[in-house]
Amino acid sequence: MVFDLDMIKAVYQQLPGRIARARKVVNRPLTLSEKILYAHLHEEQTVANFTRGKSYVNFAPDRVAMQDATAQMALLQFMSAGIPKVRVPSTVHCDHLILAKDGAKKDLADSITASGEVFNFLESVLTNMASASGSRGQVSFTRWCLRTMDFRVA
Repeated sequence: MVFDLDMIKAVYQQLPGRIARARKVVNRPLTLSEKILYAHLHEEQTVANFTRGKSYVNFAPDRVAMQDATAQMALLQFMSAGIPKVRVPSTVHCDHLILAKDGAKKDLADSITASGEVFNFLESVLTNMASASGSRGQVSFTRWCLRTMDFRVA
């Protein structure tokens, strides 16, 4: 199973109370984005009427989803900083290094040939960091590729 059902239930149980507190503080209806952000404030973060571009806010994400292109640098930074484990469930979605040229089957095989070393690195690091925390780590490949589109000017 890729997700932690108990974590998901806990998040949704706390949601109404967190949104009500935020609505009371800002004294106006909240946008969906604001509801999500206020619901994920770090436990030590005071609820306030934050100002975009000026307020510094600490969040506690439920999970982290990375892409292959950016995950390499993020995981290298964690390793360099001596951080041995992830604190929340984490996934790496390998999509940017997947070719989309000759059809899904051939493109996936070609992508693994061209970027296999990167995929193996991502899988190894995330698996080790996740298992050290007792959390789940997953590397998933996009198993579909878009055919190259031919745009013609009439």
